[in-house]
Formats: sequence, structure tokens, C-alpha cells
Amino acid sequence: MTLVLRTTPSRQWVVLSPLLAISLTMCCGAAILAALGQPVAIGLHALFIVPLSDVYGWSELVVKATPLLLCAVGLSVCYRAGIWNIGAEGQFVMGALAGGSVALLAPPLGTATLPLMLAAAVVSGMAWSAVAAGLKTRFGASEILTTIMLNYIAVSLLNWAVHGPLRDPGGFSFPESALFAAEAMIPALGDDSRITASSPLALLLAGVLWWLLVRNIAGYQIAVLGADREAATFAGFSSTRITWGALLAGGALAGLAGITEVAGSVGQLTPHIAFGYGYAAIIVAFIGRLHPLGMVFASLLLALTYLGGENLQITTGISKSVTAVFQGLLLFFLLGCDVLIRYRIDGGGRVAPA
Repeated sequence: MTLVLRTTPSRQWVVLSPLLAISLTMCCGAAILAALGQPVAIGLHALFIVPLSDVYGWSELVVKATPLLLCAVGLSVCYRAGIWNIGAEGQFVMGALAGGSVALLAPPLGTATLPLMLAAAVVSGMAWSAVAAGLKTRFGASEILTTIMLNYIAVSLLNWAVHGPLRDPGGFSFPESALFAAEAMIPALGDDSRITASSPLALLLAGVLWWLLVRNIAGYQIAVLGADREAATFAGFSSTRITWGALLAGGALAGLAGITEVAGSVGQLTPHIAFGYGYAAIIVAFIGRLHPLGMVFASLLLALTYLGGENLQITTGISKSVTAVFQGLLLFFLLGCDVLIRYRIDGGGRVAPA
């Protein structure tokens, strides 16, 4: 049995490989639960069914999915251009830190507070991604390495801030800021829900992305650069300009996700505001096939793993770090299944030339 290179990538497997990856993740997850001595049916029910058993659970799903979707939308622009931005986590943190600093340190500004927070978060996310863009275009540095290292620097800055200048003086020395004022909070969409205006904003930005990539010349240039950098150069497209534009867009949306999280459902700065959203958004982008509609559903799926992990810990006592295990398995199986897009299984043939 051999793998035969497809002359034309399989459109069928483009759709089916995420579904197959999800199925394999479920099977492997069941095996892990069994190895831990937990009833498989009860564990999977706690992970994927119980969180959606009431209206509150569905609203929390939307709350968790919103920052994932915002980060993934920005990352998808980079990935379509062949730019491997792994730094959404750091950009998310810097957006939250900058916007939160405005809420905590700026003089009372009334209704202007929230717009200024959002602007500070977007600019901060862009500035953080600009470091990687500058290093790549000026010195040829790998954006994979630079964005990952910037993640750790951003988290360290957040820890310094909440342990130092932004720590709540009346917080009994806990590493967290004071609660934001009411005018610094994103409005909720209902009295009994934590869903805020950031959720429809995320959907709107996903629609804008679809227009940018499908109906705009910029989207065509991004696609050409991602498919063949030499062809893009021959066509007169500036790889430097596209690289800067893609990374700045990714940073802006990740920074926006950061402030919508802390000014929405959290209400203050803490050392644990990111929850790995920036890394999970990479999985969202690829499960969603870098398509806005696909990323909407993928963000809901990844949000469910967060809720399910917390519920599993309550139900069985298993650490909620199992969430990261399921997310890692999902990415692993997705990358493995994607081989089926470029290759087909041949029982007696040989690997054909490209």
C-alpha cells in the first residue's frame, strides 16, 4: 500500500478531513478516559453534551467562541499569504494589557473610555506584530520563531503589570487589577447573559474578511503570494507590503480579541486572561479551512472543549488540562488527515511523480 500524489487536490477531502480528524480525536479521547479509569460514556457526555444542556451553556459557548473567532480571522489572513504567524497569544495579551491600562490609568472620560480602550488594544496588537513583520522583511527572520518568542515576552509583561503598577491596592496583594468601571465595559446583549456586543462584531469582521479575500484585489494578491512567492513577485505584487499588511491585520484582530475578553466577560486584568486562545485559534483557522463560515463553526467547537474540560473536572475530578490534550489531538489528526488532500491510497501502485 502506497501514497500516490494527486495531480489535483481532492476537493472531497478538503471537507471530509476535518470531520475525520474530529472523529479520530473522539476515539483517542475515549481511549485516554478509559486509561484513566473513567467511564468513557460519562466522560464524553460531560465533555460535549452537558455544557450545552441549557440556555446558559449555549450563551457561555458564544462567550468563549468570540475571542477565538477574532484571533482566527486575523490568523487566516496571514496563513493565506503563507506567513506563519504563531503570535496571536502575545498580540491578544498586549491588546488586553493596553486597553486595560487605559481603563485603569486614564482620567475619567465617560463614554469615550471604551472607544479609546478598543483603539489602544488594536494599536498595541498591531505594534506587537509589527516587530515580527520588521524582522522578517528587513532581516529575513523566521516569523514562526519571532512570534513565538514575543508571546512569552507579552505574558511576562502582563505578569509584571498585575504584580506591580496595575495591581489593585485594595486587592489583598492578589496579582490582579481593580475591576473596570461601568463605562469601560462592553455592553451585554441581555440582562441574564454574558454575551456582549463583541460577538456580533466578530461575525461582522468575519464577513468583512470574506469580502476582502473573495471580492477584493488585495485578497487575490494575498492568495497569489501564499501559493507562489516568485509568481507574486513576477506579477508585480510587493511581498513586503503584503507581509506587513497581513501581520498587522492579524495583530489588530488579536489585540481586539484581548480587550473584548477583559472588558467583556472578565472585567479586570489577571495573569490568566489568555487561556491559550491565541494558540487554539490556530486550530480554529485550519479546521475552518481559512474560510470565515468554517471558522465560525470551528470556534464553537474549540469553545466547547474549554467548557467541557471545566465540566469534566467538576464531574470526574480529572484536571481541566485535558482540554489542551483534546485540542492537541485535534490539530495532530487534522494535519495527518490533510495528507489525504494531496495523496490517495493505492493498494498496489507506486508514488507518482509530481
